[in-house]
Formats: sequence, C-alpha cells, structure tokens
Amino acid sequence: MSSASSLPIVPTRCSVAQDHKLVSLEHLDYRSGHLTITWANLCRAFLVEAKWFASGKLPNAEEYLENGIISSGVHIVLVHIFFLLGEGLNHQNVELIDNNPGMISSTATILRLWDDLGSAKDENQEGNDGSYVDCYMKEHQGIEVESVRKRVIQIISNAWKCLNHECLSRNPISLSFAKASLNIARMVPLMYNYDENQCLPSLEEYMKSLLYESVSMKSLF
Repeated sequence: MSSASSLPIVPTRCSVAQDHKLVSLEHLDYRSGHLTITWANLCRAFLVEAKWFASGKLPNAEEYLENGIISSGVHIVLVHIFFLLGEGLNHQNVELIDNNPGMISSTATILRLWDDLGSAKDENQEGNDGSYVDCYMKEHQGIEVESVRKRVIQIISNAWKCLNHECLSRNPISLSFAKASLNIARMVPLMYNYDENQCLPSLEEYMKSLLYESVSMKSLF
C-alpha cells in the first residue's frame, strides 16, 4: 500500500482495489500471491503492447497472439472466478490455473481473435495497436486480407475444439469453472461481431428482447 502512493492515479486505484480484494478474501485457504502474480502478468502484457505501439513496429503474428492471450484479460477473469467459486481449491489445481491451461488459453484465444476481426478499426480505435491480421499480413507480404481472415476463423475453430476437449475430458478443474469458461467463449461473438456500421445487431436484438418483449408466465412452466 505504501509503495502504491507513488504511482499515477489510475494504477494507484488498481493497486488499492486489488489490496482490498485480497484482504477481503484472506479467510479462504489459498495464497493471495497468486492473484498478484496474475495481475502482474497482465500488466507486463500491456507493457509489451505499449512498447510495440511506441516503436511503431509490429511483432510477428505468433508473438502477437502469445502476448494477446494474456492481454485479453481472460486469464485474470477466470482466475478470480476459480477462487470465488471455491471448488477444488488445492495446491495442484492452483498451480494448474497459474500455468494458463488449455481451458483458459483457448477461451482467451477465441476472445482475442474475435476482437481483432470485429473491432480493429472502430470509431474509438484506429487500429494503431495492431491485430493478428495486421501482423500476419506484414509477415506475409502480398497475401489477401480475406485469406488472413479465413485463417483467423480457422484458429478460432481450433481453439473451440480444444476448449470442448478440455471441458469434456477428465479434468481436476470443477464443472462450474468449465461452464464459466464456456459461457465466456459463447459470449464473445455477441460482443465483437460488428457489422459494417460498427454496430452489434445480434447483441442489440437480444437486449431489446430482454428489456422490451413480454414473456408469458405460462410459457415458463
């Protein structure tokens, strides 16, 4: 807490919020250091992207994706979910979660690549921070953008196969955690499937249905 006072306002707030979260969870039987390490990994991934942006040089596609899996934030979300669920809290499972297993990395890959496909150049983001498509096209001069997009979709498909395999295989991780991973992956297309007007028509329809369409109580029973 004392060292956080020298940080700029936003990192200070993140540090204080994280310290408060750790204090509130101290009664659970796990080491609070795991959450701190996960946050540190996320910050390092952001720093790597900041260096790429500052230098104006894009990395190769695989290097970008490896870092992007961490900077997507999926790992940190699922690590918090794991501890909050409180199921299977033992040293073996904590170490497994720390090492970004397939269930987490596949979900993160799906989110990162959907983000790159759907929102690389919206009104608030000019694409200067790069995307897998940009990095791959720079690495393979002359390739058509549509070919790269097809490749990205194939990688997403492979990530889904990996995620399904992890969830259906014998796994020390709880079923509740597997469902959380699946639900995040299922949510991704709704969040990043932009049309040519940078709108999310599918999500808008779901929200209208949720907020404005009446549901007969008889249909629920």
